[in-house]
Amino acid sequence: MKATICGQTVELVQGNIVEQHVDAIVNAANSRLAGGGGVDGAIHRRAGPSIMQETDRLYPEGCPTGSAVISGAGRLSAKHVLHAVGPVWSGGGRGEPELLAGAHRRCLELALEHDCRSIAFPAISTGVYGYPVELAAVVALQTVRDFLEQHGQPQLVRFVLFDNWAYHAFSRALTEIAPST
Repeated sequence: MKATICGQTVELVQGNIVEQHVDAIVNAANSRLAGGGGVDGAIHRRAGPSIMQETDRLYPEGCPTGSAVISGAGRLSAKHVLHAVGPVWSGGGRGEPELLAGAHRRCLELALEHDCRSIAFPAISTGVYGYPVELAAVVALQTVRDFLEQHGQPQLVRFVLFDNWAYHAFSRALTEIAPST
């Protein structure tokens, strides 16, 4: 599914984020940038040890929840990996939507700062962090829409969803925030 927002493409695909040919791939990281399971583990396995070595050197204190940092991409086809730390879901009353929006926004800012024309996001925080995918989809896509309306770039923002459930949740949310597509 695709939508056009301010002349730029927002695309949803079902697949594996490590197989994406984009300038920047977003990693759903933990605040220690220590590697882990899910998307984080898949990215580190495919990219090799250079990413962990780089983040250990550049970000010894890790990354706060609601933000992101950048590294090289190792053996991935991308130029960069953006390590986004989303919130753990605690019912929505601890600032989770703002933190999730902040992680997405910081990734988009880093993409622009590093001349990335394309970026691929996973469904941040919806795995072991327990953020309901329907709610996360709305936050993620509204944040992207607002960013594109303000900055007019990057040219391609792709959400790579691992399963049908996430794909359909993001599809419904995209239809709501960009109804003319």
